[in-house]
Amino acid sequence: MTDLSKYRNIGIFAHVDAGKTTSTERILKLTGKIHKTGEVHDGESTTDFMEQEAERGITIQSAATTCFWKDHRMNIIDTPGHVDFTVEVYRSLKVLDGGIGVFCGSGGVEPQSETNWRYATESEVARLIFVNKLDRMGADFYRVVDQVKKVLGANPLVMTLPIGIEDDFKGVVDVLSQKAYIWDDTGLPENFEIVDIPEDMVDDAAAYREELIETAVEQDDDLLEAYMEGEEPTIEDIKRCIRKGTRDLAFFPTYCGSAFKNKGIQLILDAVVDYLPAPTEVDPQPLTDDETGEPTGEVATVSAEEPLRALAFKIMDDRFGALTFIRIYSGVLEKGMTILNSYTGKTERVGRMVEMHADERTELDRAQAGDIIAVVGMKNVQTGHTLCDPNNPCTLEPMIFPEPVISIAVSPKDKGSTEKMGVAIGKMVAEDPSFVVETDEDSGETILKGMGELHLDIKVDILKRTYGVELEVGEPQVAYRETITQPLEDSYTHKKQSGGSGQFGKIDYRIRPNEPGTGFTFESTVVGGNVPKEFFPAIEKGFKNMMDEGPLAGFPMLDVHVELYDGGYHAVDSSAVAFEIAAKGAYRQSMPKAGPQLIEPIMKVDVFTPEDNVGDVIGDLNRRRGMIKDQEAGTTGVRIKADVPLSEMFGYIGHLRTITSGRGQFSMEFSHYLPCPQTVAEKVIEEAKERKAAK
Repeated sequence: MTDLSKYRNIGIFAHVDAGKTTSTERILKLTGKIHKTGEVHDGESTTDFMEQEAERGITIQSAATTCFWKDHRMNIIDTPGHVDFTVEVYRSLKVLDGGIGVFCGSGGVEPQSETNWRYATESEVARLIFVNKLDRMGADFYRVVDQVKKVLGANPLVMTLPIGIEDDFKGVVDVLSQKAYIWDDTGLPENFEIVDIPEDMVDDAAAYREELIETAVEQDDDLLEAYMEGEEPTIEDIKRCIRKGTRDLAFFPTYCGSAFKNKGIQLILDAVVDYLPAPTEVDPQPLTDDETGEPTGEVATVSAEEPLRALAFKIMDDRFGALTFIRIYSGVLEKGMTILNSYTGKTERVGRMVEMHADERTELDRAQAGDIIAVVGMKNVQTGHTLCDPNNPCTLEPMIFPEPVISIAVSPKDKGSTEKMGVAIGKMVAEDPSFVVETDEDSGETILKGMGELHLDIKVDILKRTYGVELEVGEPQVAYRETITQPLEDSYTHKKQSGGSGQFGKIDYRIRPNEPGTGFTFESTVVGGNVPKEFFPAIEKGFKNMMDEGPLAGFPMLDVHVELYDGGYHAVDSSAVAFEIAAKGAYRQSMPKAGPQLIEPIMKVDVFTPEDNVGDVIGDLNRRRGMIKDQEAGTTGVRIKADVPLSEMFGYIGHLRTITSGRGQFSMEFSHYLPCPQTVAEKVIEEAKERKAAK
């Protein structure tokens, strides 16, 4: 058995271009896992092995790899930074025990780092902070530390200070040991020497050390008392306190360096070993009830002695077949074992198990609690399914994925591609839960839905290159919704007499708008048994099934409350079916009278622009019906936050680059729904009618 206290399951996450993948490359080189470092800008990095990743220089899917440092085993997941792929970050954080948040020394805390940080906080993952790219123009370590406090509301515990800045960045001061690490100009990570702190930094380093000790000893009352009386704690005691505070999310040890120039990475690896928790030190995953999804009060204790409990967190299809990535929480998994998928209730036999290194693999015979591995060739397993011992069935807390906000219609260019497309899309949906595919029953078109233009762009590219399916791609469509604005009281009777038993159901009901974001709700206030209780579910089902198609343009209805307050029934002719039909008729009768309204998705947009172009960018956002929320100046430009309707944001990146001579960047994520202006609504309803007529 291996010692679990020497395991570290960590993820590396950050905004686009903060240097996650480069940091991962350096860690792999330092730990001896790879011999030549590949560069992202050459399209050669280890963990970005998809063609699309190498070309665009971005990470699209999270990649797992394992390496060793100081006798500790590290399972590392490199995650994407792009908002369109947040689902990859979310599901990786779910199975990790610790993380490294990478921030760009000049860009600071960027929009996507906020989202990822929020995910990590929700998942209660302990983190280190690494301020990267300190060799870049405009880099400022102290400003980024301030932003972490202000923007993320987190408490950074400064562990290293930079020596020199931008082109003169030479190394770092280790605040705890009060020594300086200076790298030479060969660019090799191992070529550094430990020397005394430069004279002009002695006072600063001492001040930061005092702050560090004061924050750390708050984790231990006895040490705090002794420290107050002037007794200096030992390095071991301080490290123990930092470890405890990091695990409890009281603070986040903060390091600095330049991954590209190989400076400062060793100290991060040491910190992973010293401060991030082992699998046994984090709160165990809760088990949930199969039926209700509520926690049962039991947990999956991390230990090889317990029955097997594992979570499938990612499905990937590659040249060797389907790979299912799983995190084992308790027990042991061996080749040839039979395991139960508690979601489907079916058992599967474990064939080949592999340890992944990006897209290479090493065969395994057994794995145990704390491991992250992949199993080859599992049949019916999907993301979020629990795999367990057939004699001890259980369900781990499942994953929740965001709803897609944008869709495109696609059709194969030739007949031969139709079947190929079906198979390919089946595999892609299994791999990515935020990618949804539907078939339009009337037109027979295939509708792809996703998190953004880039997301769908990549999917079409994968279909073309990986699976050889050429597609005709339609214009992107916005996921409009409908709602109502006025309360209404109404009655509907469904009667049918035609030989044999008839059908009868009468309902009196009130309809009113619901709070935004609450969806469809149903309540019954019938007294005196005018409508028997057993028909309530049928009435609710009738209304609920009709909510998929609104009265204006056929978009799904949101935020409607239906109250059943009276009605009538017939001892012989009333049935659940009769009442369900009555509810459907009532929906068709009343919704057009309740002031229906078209609502559109509003995106939280974050634009970064050079100062000279701020006026143009704001003017452009206003023309796109945007509401400017906030703007803050940084050293290299201005960040503008705004709420903008999704329908106005198509092709925005090209436009922004034109206005800012290629220097602007933006990211956006879904925020909420708001009513459409009359002119927009009329146009959308008109188009919907034309589509219907064409069919």
